[in-house]
Amino acid sequence: MNASRPDLFAGYRVFDLPTSGTTIHGVTGGAGPPLLLLHGYPQTHALWHKVAGQLADRFTIVAADLRGYGDSGKPATTADHAPYSKRAMALDMAEVMAALGHERFFVCGHDRGGRVAHRLALDHAERVARIAVIDIAPTREMYRGTGEAFARAYAHWFYLIEPAPFPERMIGRAEQAEEYWRKKCGSGSAGMSPFAPEALAEYLRCFADPAMVHATCEDYRAAATIDLRHDDEDGGRKVAAPLLALWGRHGVIERCFDCLALWRERAEDVQGEALAGGHYLAEELPDEVARRLADFMIGL
Repeated sequence: MNASRPDLFAGYRVFDLPTSGTTIHGVTGGAGPPLLLLHGYPQTHALWHKVAGQLADRFTIVAADLRGYGDSGKPATTADHAPYSKRAMALDMAEVMAALGHERFFVCGHDRGGRVAHRLALDHAERVARIAVIDIAPTREMYRGTGEAFARAYAHWFYLIEPAPFPERMIGRAEQAEEYWRKKCGSGSAGMSPFAPEALAEYLRCFADPAMVHATCEDYRAAATIDLRHDDEDGGRKVAAPLLALWGRHGVIERCFDCLALWRERAEDVQGEALAGGHYLAEELPDEVARRLADFMIGL
């Protein structure tokens, strides 16, 4: 683990594993069936530090930085943004889990990580036993249902997809990037309170890297272009694995979308509910999130 990083996962093994497209950084520990945890924007695998400890006696935890984020690789992009498509990100995770010896596994993704988990459960259906998504609805259906309230609340969806390097330059470096991060992540009902100092330091360390800023913009550009094409090419094919959707009662998903209805357009077996928090449920309500994940994944 990077020497500048607080030890948020004591006793876990750190890995940096090559995939066919990049290198993925993460941690693994615990015992039991494998559970892959994927973070969202603009965070890293540190998002799971409050939840992982509560699940490590029942699951083998794998918490990984998505490509472009944290200490994972940041490959060069292309005109169609394919290196940052959710298909490419999902393939990374399928290869990482295979390298760790996990042929079939559970997956839970928050925010962008949930979009990667969705694509993982479609493209590698035989590998995913169950899937949970936290505070998202499907990408294509959210774009389709965009209204004024959502556009205002999630303005970054439309700002970050502007051609490079405009948003990258506006976000800036170091102090300016930190100001952007705090404004973006502290704008919800809970403000900055969900973020432990150690995790916040890790997020800000990583987001100070212009390469991560650029890569995360590419993530959003891919979501608005090639990811939608991949969704359409599915031809109505749905996620077969049971899917749990959790979202914040005080967040944007609750105000702007019928989360379960949208997931039922994309998955065959859907359950879920709103929890009494905002967007960052794994850090706001870690006990409740851990309990619901355990109940859903293996019924403990």
